[in-house]
Order: sequence, then C-alpha cells, then structure tokens
Amino acid sequence: MTAYLSSRSGVPIAGMVLLCPEPDDGRGYCRSMPRVSAFYGVVIYMYWNERDHPVAHFHAYHAGRRASVSADGEVLAGGLDLRALQFVREWAVLRRSEILASWERARRNEPLLGMDPLAYRQDRGR
Repeated sequence: MTAYLSSRSGVPIAGMVLLCPEPDDGRGYCRSMPRVSAFYGVVIYMYWNERDHPVAHFHAYHAGRRASVSADGEVLAGGLDLRALQFVREWAVLRRSEILASWERARRNEPLLGMDPLAYRQDRGR
C-alpha cells in the first residue's frame, strides 16, 4: 500500500509519508498506513487488507488506544475511550461516502485522499 496522502484533487502530496504517532509494533502495523484525518486528538488512518477486516473500515488512534471502525461507526476491533469514540462515530456519519471512496481507492492501491476533520463546535468542548 502506498503511504502517501493525496490532496482532494487526487494529486499526491510530495514527501508526505505518514507514520503512526507511536513506534512500530514490530509487525509493520502502522508503517504503511496513511493518515487521512485528525481531530480532537484522534488520528484516522486507512489502508486495505481484506485479511484483517473484509468490511470497509478505518483505524482510529487516540491517547495510546486504537480501534478498527467500520464506515458505519461500528467498532470491529480494539477500543477507544467513550468521548473519543463519540467523535469518531460522528465523523464517520459525516464522512461515510468519503470513507467508502477511500476504501475503494485503497483496494486499487491508489493514493488516498485526505478527509476534513470533525469541525470544532463550542458545545463539544475539549
């Protein structure tokens, strides 16, 4: 899987190889996983490996915890604290079509597009 993130126009952003915010886990888990969005301390990664989860999904990382989350917001593996998971689910509802489009791009081994973060709202706080 190509580890380059692309702009919305589909043009790869030069030199932007993105890695996990923590060291590699020894299996190469995050070394080739492009970061597609970030908000409220949550970082969203995506790559395609049907062996792991055959449904369209992304990986969310927050405060040392990670989860595989379907495009519908269902946690497939791992876990996040409740507040971070609420943010992730809200983002997934807003970005579902983009998540599915990126999943298809990843399946074709094409560079992924960045996705807008969950917008700041004062009622969400920090």
